[in-house]
Amino acid sequence: MTVLTCADINFSQLQKLLDNYGIIVHKVDANNKIPGSWFGDPEAGIIKNNLYVRNDTPVHSALHESCHYVCMDEIRRKNLHTNVGGDYDEENAVCYLSILLSDFIDGFGRERMFVDMDEWGYTFRLGSSRRWFEEDAEDAVEWLINYKIIDNDQSVLGNIRQ
Repeated sequence: MTVLTCADINFSQLQKLLDNYGIIVHKVDANNKIPGSWFGDPEAGIIKNNLYVRNDTPVHSALHESCHYVCMDEIRRKNLHTNVGGDYDEENAVCYLSILLSDFIDGFGRERMFVDMDEWGYTFRLGSSRRWFEEDAEDAVEWLINYKIIDNDQSVLGNIRQ
């Protein structure tokens, strides 16, 4: 199975979702390199609050890089260029938040997100993104609640880490 790409979704939904976090989405032409891409084309790139994607960029990649922006501290956000850095706890929070945000994109959602994350090669102790999300992500939930990115009901609040 191939992962869902930005060409496969209503692109305006991604833009609207990320507008809530002050992230500006830039669509890169097909033959151009994606600025700020850590893993290289076609993966999403991030420079400060600018997310760069092409039609062939996986949606999970666009959400993942955006969630790094949301979850990092203000100093790192101001200097963000390609390498998001962060620690283990933040990476878990990013993965969890990206799964929650996937539900806001028609034709994507967490069921497809789990498949795409596993297909791409995200690794979790329990062997799959779904099992991690459902059985082993309490630390990520606590982290996101602590920074007021989600509430106790796991609803996204539209806040970035302060």
